[in-house]
Amino acid sequence: MSSILQNLLLAEHSKAQATKVVNWVGHSPARFNELVTVFLGTDKLLVQRAAWPLSYAAEAHPDLLQKHIGKLIRNLRRPALHDAVKRNTLRCFRNIPVPKRYQGEMMNACFDFIIAPAEKPAIKAFSLAILANLAREYPDIRAEIKTIIEEKWDIESPAFRSQARKLLKSSRPN
Repeated sequence: MSSILQNLLLAEHSKAQATKVVNWVGHSPARFNELVTVFLGTDKLLVQRAAWPLSYAAEAHPDLLQKHIGKLIRNLRRPALHDAVKRNTLRCFRNIPVPKRYQGEMMNACFDFIIAPAEKPAIKAFSLAILANLAREYPDIRAEIKTIIEEKWDIESPAFRSQARKLLKSSRPN
């Protein structure tokens, strides 16, 4: 890892600092690769600090994300994964299509997240958004999603219910 990236990540944890990292990455595939390497690494502090800028950079430059999709989705299955890693990985995929070969793995991860009682609201909301996108291609999962939403409606967060409302509305027949 370059000392520039390390210094940027360790300087502070703020939106402004995340933006500085995204600006440093710019359109550079090499710098984006470096950020992904840190994000998938073992240094817990650096991984957490890389999470937010990674999701911003991926949204700004989705083309840079393409070669890392499999690694990022597989990373969601790592044990004891920090919430920031899950949240920001899922944020990357809420507006980016998941390639066919990874859709099953992503679908399983998202279902696991939405049924887990201790999972954070944002992780569940992003998971629902991804499942809504996948349901366009796999309409059979809508019934399962709807059942989970109905079972959890009264105990879930406003973020979950808001995303669930959107999903249910979009899956209604016209």
